[in-house]
Amino acid sequence: MGTAIKPGNRIYFVDYIRAAIVSLVILHHIAITYGASGSFYYIEPATSAVATDLLSLFTNFNQAWFLGLLFLLSGYFSPTSFDRKGPGRFLKDRLIRLGIPLLIFFFVLSPITCYIAFSHTPAAQLVASGITFPIGLNWQFYLQTIGTGPLWFVEMLLIFEFGYAAWRVAARKKEQDRPFPSYRKIAFFILLLTTASYLIRIVLPIGAEALGFPSLFDFPQYLSFFIIGLVAARGDWLRKMPSSMAKRVFGVALIATATLLVLAIAGTEKSSLGWGTLYGYGSLASAFYALWDSIFAVGMSMFVIAVFRRYFNSAGRFWKFFSQHFYAAYILQATIIVSVTAVVLSSVHIESLLKFGLASVIILPLVWAIAWLVRKIPFADRVI
Repeated sequence: MGTAIKPGNRIYFVDYIRAAIVSLVILHHIAITYGASGSFYYIEPATSAVATDLLSLFTNFNQAWFLGLLFLLSGYFSPTSFDRKGPGRFLKDRLIRLGIPLLIFFFVLSPITCYIAFSHTPAAQLVASGITFPIGLNWQFYLQTIGTGPLWFVEMLLIFEFGYAAWRVAARKKEQDRPFPSYRKIAFFILLLTTASYLIRIVLPIGAEALGFPSLFDFPQYLSFFIIGLVAARGDWLRKMPSSMAKRVFGVALIATATLLVLAIAGTEKSSLGWGTLYGYGSLASAFYALWDSIFAVGMSMFVIAVFRRYFNSAGRFWKFFSQHFYAAYILQATIIVSVTAVVLSSVHIESLLKFGLASVIILPLVWAIAWLVRKIPFADRVI
């Protein structure tokens, strides 16, 4: 077999990146709650168009890269785990770590979260969202509200992991070490990702849900980044990536933001579909947008890895806490966000951006604290 990450040779900065992305996911969902484009359990109309635009800009930048990087990091550790455990134990471990939380959220936390959200949402707003079933503690409500919610990420990751295991068993060949890719290969990957993203968004524009996944329009990024993580593990890319290259590619991403993203937004003004053309339908604006978010996904991911590798690569004071609790925080965050925003803060009437800031200050530490408490439950730490 090719070389892989040695057990015990901990890459500390990866745990910090995961914790940072989970925190960003929490902020992302709070932003949608208070007016950003997107869907979530509980939403309050924004107090101004400026708030909607700024919060949507924040979520659009997040969407462009952060889950792709999370898939890459997940894939990065799969080859070592498979080598050590073999296919049987590998899949059993994935079913425990991914399958059990997915089932708990699907059958328990999702209905609870929906009940809290819907019971604090005006009836007219529920009808406008397509929710016409009665809100209450009954079987009809329960059956209508079971679902994966934000754990669609876990569901997709489980599918990817099973696919990887099947490929390893079928291939029966050595995985080769690969050197870190050149600028030319990175550029070629970006063009392939742009093409795939543009084509899938003709059918599934950004914002469309399909097969229970809220962002299948980014499937090319998720799958390709997961595969890159698998390949990168053999070459130890996270540690070998040149910092100078990361800075240059990130610089290109900033230039793309100032040019391609501006062109994409400008291109929506002349279209009858308005902002919709930015996100798909085969428009020129969608092509510019697909090229921008592909460049940004690669550049931002490389930059984040380089920064965290330099400044957060030791078992510091908070490393153990974040490394142990980031997964529980991700699983619990939606229910906690809804509980705070719908129950505690719904009576607070202030400007949306200020409310986003207030909710963030309350919810972020609360999610991590509750994650710590939940993992104190007997046997919980074996799963999450």
